[in-house]
Amino acid sequence: TADAPMTALRFRQALAQVWAEPDARRFTVFVFVSMLAFSAQDLILEPFAGVVFGFTPGESTQLSGLQHGGTLAGMLLASLAGRRLLGIAFGSLRTWIVWGCVASGVALAGLALAGFGAASLAAWWPLRANVFAMGVANGAFSIAAIGSMMALAGQGRAAREGTRMGLWGAAQAIAFGLGGIAGTALCDVARWVLGAARPAYSVVFAIDAVLFLAAAALAA
Repeated sequence: TADAPMTALRFRQALAQVWAEPDARRFTVFVFVSMLAFSAQDLILEPFAGVVFGFTPGESTQLSGLQHGGTLAGMLLASLAGRRLLGIAFGSLRTWIVWGCVASGVALAGLALAGFGAASLAAWWPLRANVFAMGVANGAFSIAAIGSMMALAGQGRAAREGTRMGLWGAAQAIAFGLGGIAGTALCDVARWVLGAARPAYSVVFAIDAVLFLAAAALAA
């Protein structure tokens, strides 16, 4: 229709206006980087547990359930952000995001260390505790990020709340889809280059850890 080009032009103008806002632009990059790190480890965690720790398919599936349980616990903990109970302050949403990303990076570094180390290291490494801690950290930062998203949507140029939310949602969706592909592809490339599966998984986990630390710096 005749109105279609004008509608497209108005959308591009609105998008450009939102992207010109420093906070909105920085938060978009944060969402992309953090969700890329979050999703890149998702598809390789179960095969990693099988190759490095000798888990059966049933045991590795239970491991994913343990991670999701930790994520739920982290979400519940992050709901305390901005509150004060019994004289104890539980920090701001930004604090939960930053330290949630840092803790996620530390947990992923632990998985990388377990893969890079000798087989004797995997024999006593607390994999289940490591994965549960990663889930808690992921849940804490993600729910705090959603809260921040709601707060930031109304800041900046008026009548652009929907555009901001759409931009952040698109960043999340693209990063989540790309992370799954990139994580598995990078693992295959690393296995081909290094000639072994154990360090290949560790390379991906180490990169994810660095991405989470970068996301923490953006949030800070």
